[in-house]
Amino acid sequence: MRRIKIRPVSYLRPEEVRALEEAAAEMRYGERNRLLVKLLFQTGLRISEALSLTPSHLVKWDGICAIRVKGKGRKERWVHVPEKLYDALLQYVSLQNIQPRQKIFNLHRCNAWRMLQRAAAKAGLGKRVWPHLLRHSNAIEILRQTRNP
Repeated sequence: MRRIKIRPVSYLRPEEVRALEEAAAEMRYGERNRLLVKLLFQTGLRISEALSLTPSHLVKWDGICAIRVKGKGRKERWVHVPEKLYDALLQYVSLQNIQPRQKIFNLHRCNAWRMLQRAAAKAGLGKRVWPHLLRHSNAIEILRQTRNP
């Protein structure tokens, strides 16, 4: 019988994410970078899902803020967005004069990866950071909140 190695899941603690956000905000295209980090952590979106967002994907009904996302296999799903983040995204869209069908984050996946690595180095995190790590961090934070309501 073959043994399976189980590796612990890597993640960032909330204070590390805040440091990453602050470092990203100090870089070129700071507001865009800060919003991207915040969006990835608070919603758990995949990087390709976040980078394909347009203003028409942002929806609010009955006081609930959400994003319509096409994920793997072109499956559509709805993702809850905290209201402060939703408002920040709308404000960014408005300030940047982004049209309904234009992408909110005009960035390639490789450049997003590079931006996160540079922000992590600038924040002094001392660990490897990649976009999917923020998805892991979101899942861990949700588990932590459900254990300690």
